[in-house]
Parts: sequence; C-alpha cells; structure tokens
Amino acid sequence: MSDHPPPKAPSPRKGRGTANNLPGRFAQLCSSRESDGWQTEPDEPVRLITSATEEKAKSIIATNQSPDIPFSQSINPYRGCEHGCIYCYARPAHAYMDLSPGLDFETKLFYKANATELLEKALRKKNYQCSPIALGANTDPYQPLEREKGITQNLLELMQEFRQPVTIITKSQLILRDLPLLAEMAQDNLAQVAISVTTLDNTLKRKLEPRTAGPSARLRTIEKLSSAGIPTAVLAAPMIPALNDSELEAILSAAKDSGAVRAAYILLRLPYEVAPLFREWLQVHYAERAKHVMSLVQQSREGKDYQSEFSQRRTGTGIFAQLLQRRFQVAIKKLGLDHRRLTLDCSQFKPPPCANEQQDLFS
Repeated sequence: MSDHPPPKAPSPRKGRGTANNLPGRFAQLCSSRESDGWQTEPDEPVRLITSATEEKAKSIIATNQSPDIPFSQSINPYRGCEHGCIYCYARPAHAYMDLSPGLDFETKLFYKANATELLEKALRKKNYQCSPIALGANTDPYQPLEREKGITQNLLELMQEFRQPVTIITKSQLILRDLPLLAEMAQDNLAQVAISVTTLDNTLKRKLEPRTAGPSARLRTIEKLSSAGIPTAVLAAPMIPALNDSELEAILSAAKDSGAVRAAYILLRLPYEVAPLFREWLQVHYAERAKHVMSLVQQSREGKDYQSEFSQRRTGTGIFAQLLQRRFQVAIKKLGLDHRRLTLDCSQFKPPPCANEQQDLFS
C-alpha cells in the first residue's frame, strides 16, 4: 500500500464548473504539478479570462440518423460554452481541438463567423430536403458570447426568410432578444423552443451550472415565450440520482404554471472525459453523498458510468431509471403536459430570389 495520500481535488473556481484542465483523450503528452515539499503556501489561482477565436467552418449543418434524437439536422454556432455546466456532454468535443474538456471548454471558445453564409449556400442547394434545424443540440446558442457576436440571431433571420423551421434548446434569457422574430415564425408553425431547467435550487444551480440564468429567470423566460404564442417545452435535464431527481415533479409543475405545453427529461450522461470531471466535482461539492450518487448512476448504466447505446443513453436501465421514467409519465399526465414533439411545417420552405436575381428584375 502506498504511503502517499490520494491527490487532493482542486479547489473550486468561482464562476467555473470545474477547476480541472484534464488532458483530452487524444493528448499524447500531459503534465501535472507535484509538490517538492519546499512551498508551504498554496499558489493563488490564476484568474481565468474567456477567449473567443474565429473559426472558418467548411460546413454548418450537422446531420444524424440516431433513432433517439428527435431531429435529423442541427447547427452549433459555437464550440465550447461559457455556461460551465459540469455535466455537459459536449465537453469531450474539445479534445478534437487538442484542448481540455475541462476549463478549456469553458474559457477557450470558438465562433463560426461564416455560419450564415454557409447556411444560405446549404439551403439553396437543389438537393436540399427541408426538415427542422435544431439550434442548441451541443452548446447553448444563447451563451454569453452570442450577445457580442449575434450569430444565432443572424441564422434565425435567414431561416425566417427561407421559411425554414427551427427548434431551439437553451438555458438563457438572451433568447428573449429574438422574441418578435420567433413569435412571427411560430405563427406560421416554423418555430418551437425548449428551456432547460435542471433545478429550482439556486445554491445547487450555482455549483452545477455556474454561468447560467437562475431557475426563476428560466421560468419567466418560459412565461414570456408562451405568452408570445411560441410553443415552449421544459427539458428537465439532466436528472442526477440523489442530487436533483427529487425535484422532477416540482420542475414540471413550475414550468406548466409558467406556460410550458410540452416536457421531456434526460438521465445524467457521462461520456468520455465528463465522467472523471463529474466525479471530481462531486468530491468538491457533495463529498458526503458522492459514492451514493455514483452507485445509483452505475445501477442505471449496467455497472458503468455511461452507456452509449441509442436505446439506453437518454433514460438508462434498472430499477432507479424505471422509477424515474414512471414518475415522469405520471407527472405529465397529471399536469396535462405532452411529451411528444410538435410537428413543424416544412411545406412552406421556399428560398427567396438571390440578390443578383432581384437586380435583373428591375434592370
């Protein structure tokens, strides 16, 4: 048995989901700091500044054929997310950028400056088959960087021009900036929104999702969207065993009272680097229940931290997962919430004339 104590989890960083910058799974080299016994006072943590780098994307619409995902194409205007949600399943994608899914994911962001140009080219292709485009499938399209860059807003304006249906998932109040535009699209059955509500507890929210809107702000967002005639759903996700799963019914009820008409939930997902980051987060913030939480997670994932099979990754298996699913079904039936996704109208899709075509009309 080693005489050395296990490594101490890093102290939490204010406003950040993790304090760790663990190497991505493709990193060939990595380094770590080890004490030589000479330093008695801990270093002050370096202040982290969020950076944003322009990315020239080659394409903008991502497609999928996953049977458990309710859309076939999506757009992610940003890589990385300043919201810092510790459980975010998009974190591992930063490893493809040779960056850490930890702090790098929250602080080293990329924005697709040519997203609108690429989308217009894609929508004008003769072989384009219209189906709803999902915004927010990976990182939040209304994260703080959107206030400065406005890429999501530009994409929505283009979609309205082309009569292209769109679905949005977000945690941010910033979506209300685009309320008039979304309301107009919703009148023609071209838009719907889902607001993610993970907890109604502000203390838990600040630890779990440090740079997101608070629970009451998200409920107000649901109310304002719904009042404007925009079909709005609540996404109770992720449900974390022994941490926030007891709030499931309360979240659904509060969202219903705010005007939500649909609901969905997802069991905690811990793919790749998310698992060690989440385990460390538990030790930092909820050490007394960390083992219990992970025990229930593994009971719902056939003894593993995660299952990637399409039939199981969103809901899990086992007694806890079955009970959670049953609770959801009972709650939405009682509240009159629909779990089915609204069918948007793709028949209206029509590319407008190009600028040079319009000029020819008047020449």
